[in-house]
Amino acid sequence: MNLIDTLERLGVSHHFEDEIEELLERYFNLKTNYEDEAYDLYTVALHFRLFRQHGYRISCGIFKIFKEENGNFKETIKRDARGLLSLYEAAYLRVHGKDMLEDAIAFTTENLKSMVPHLSSTLKKQVTHALVQCLHFGNPRIEAHNFISIYEEDESKNELLLRFAKLDYNSLQMLHKQELYEVSRWWKGLDLVSKLPYVRDRVVECFFWAMGVYHEPQYSTALIMLTKTIAMTSIIDDTYDAYGTVEELEVFTEAIMRYIFLSFNCIHDKYIKPFYSALLNLYEQFEEELSKDGRSYAVHYAKEALKELVITYHVEAKWLIEGYLPPFSEYMSNALITFEKERGQIATGIESYMKENGVTKEVAVEKFLEMATNAWKDIDEEPLQPTSSSREISMRILNLERIIDVIYKENKDGYTHPQKVLKPHIIALFIDPLEV
Repeated sequence: MNLIDTLERLGVSHHFEDEIEELLERYFNLKTNYEDEAYDLYTVALHFRLFRQHGYRISCGIFKIFKEENGNFKETIKRDARGLLSLYEAAYLRVHGKDMLEDAIAFTTENLKSMVPHLSSTLKKQVTHALVQCLHFGNPRIEAHNFISIYEEDESKNELLLRFAKLDYNSLQMLHKQELYEVSRWWKGLDLVSKLPYVRDRVVECFFWAMGVYHEPQYSTALIMLTKTIAMTSIIDDTYDAYGTVEELEVFTEAIMRYIFLSFNCIHDKYIKPFYSALLNLYEQFEEELSKDGRSYAVHYAKEALKELVITYHVEAKWLIEGYLPPFSEYMSNALITFEKERGQIATGIESYMKENGVTKEVAVEKFLEMATNAWKDIDEEPLQPTSSSREISMRILNLERIIDVIYKENKDGYTHPQKVLKPHIIALFIDPLEV
């Protein structure tokens, strides 16, 4: 199990997927009694996390051996830094109705924070990083880059495995560079930044976002297509946020909803018209690309998803123009959370919740954090005992949530202000190779 964990953390487990799944199934079917065999905290937590990550419904009751009769964790494990870190990482794979893992997060966080100044260099780096970004919420590529540097300092490291991980990291980085070059060339060819002065020029950040969902080499086409989709969606977002009268946005929304090429002639706005033309061309390209595999039908669903998104943007734009702060339930039903207060938006969920419930901003923020935690639990519940197809889909959803967590970490908008948040990640993932 330690080897499986190391392979996954180094980012090379995709080379051994079948072998890993076979081993995990074999170990899980052993139905190990962790109490009778006196496993330590590190091992029990590691097994729990790996089984949960791979969709096995293992009970958090296995941690009862580390608790007193009164329900508190035993004093003896407070000195086990390695075990506490393992429990901390495992506890984030929580689902609804399991308070033991909530207790574990609070317990391990408090004790790890107090231990940081006294830890060895390597373990100190691991704990410090984990307290900021737990493994389960982190992007696999970013986490691999971080772990490779930590594993390199490990006295018990396997030199051959370390070298392999570095070569594999650099190889995938080269592929991402080629993909980013292709996307950048497409973006520059559109020249929409000069034609639409109100939009953000964020194609690299769009690629970073898409890479968070599809970082594996076999998903290269999906990565490129998703990057282009996010880039165009970003322009739509900016159009509704920072440009357009009610009448212009009505025409634009109707054109998207109808999705009839003739509707292009109904648009006369000098900004919206070139973008709409580029959008239509993009979906034509998608259909042509996917038709090679007999999957052009998938574009229909992409269009429908875009229509749903446009509806939410349009509703929010009308709220802004009309100066309307909706009730919280109405805000949530629109299902669009706004991050860019400085661009003039007032219909934020936090403000709506504060007004409706007569509470402070701090209380409203806590409510949103609770909602985010519950959403993570929903996501973590889905892969347990999945079919092969549903697990693959659930991994894309999980990866999307992970990259969103990175981009908007600690309530910072890394997409709008990439210099402050994303620049180190972009350099590490797409520019600087690892020394081999």
